[in-house]
Amino acid sequence: MATATETGKKNGHTPEASEPAKKKGSLQQEESPSFLQKFFIDQLKDMYYAEQELLKALPEVKNAATTEELEDAIEEHMKQTERHVKRLEKVFRMVGQKAEGKKCEAMDGLLRECRNIIRETEEQSMTRDAALVIAAQKIEHYEIASYGGLVSLAVTMGMERAADLLDKTLGEEEDTDQLLTDIAETYINVEAEHEGAYNWDKKIWVV
Repeated sequence: MATATETGKKNGHTPEASEPAKKKGSLQQEESPSFLQKFFIDQLKDMYYAEQELLKALPEVKNAATTEELEDAIEEHMKQTERHVKRLEKVFRMVGQKAEGKKCEAMDGLLRECRNIIRETEEQSMTRDAALVIAAQKIEHYEIASYGGLVSLAVTMGMERAADLLDKTLGEEEDTDQLLTDIAETYINVEAEHEGAYNWDKKIWVV
């Protein structure tokens, strides 16, 4: 009995020629993406926009910082964010999509809040740094939630390589969040407490 390959050769084609090879772990496996796959791509675009906007804003935040500790933390996060953008571009290629952003209302709002803090706090004050840490951690928590969800979706769809890349970014976001907590609790918040101190018992400002 002739094999499938032999039969194909007799008919002038092979199974490989008649049906394009499909990449394992790629959204190209399906002729038409599922609703979940479309949502995954949509969220990739959301984070691609968010990371690029964050990258634009971080130099402004660094320049506004008072302490060297916070400046260094922001500088390191700028380098991380550049890596995060590149990883997202790799994931886009894995799913056969062009890397492009989609307006992220959440990140726009968080960055607007950060800029408001810079305008509303005293320059070279520890209170400004304490407020900037909180604003930065709000951003980190949004990114942690977003990347955590993307990792889960990638695993569900059998995209292990994409999941690994996204998980690396997730880990770095978590590390940055912890670093900001450490900086605030061991130094910045303590120093900020003594600026324009308010006596809660006597209800007066101590200048």
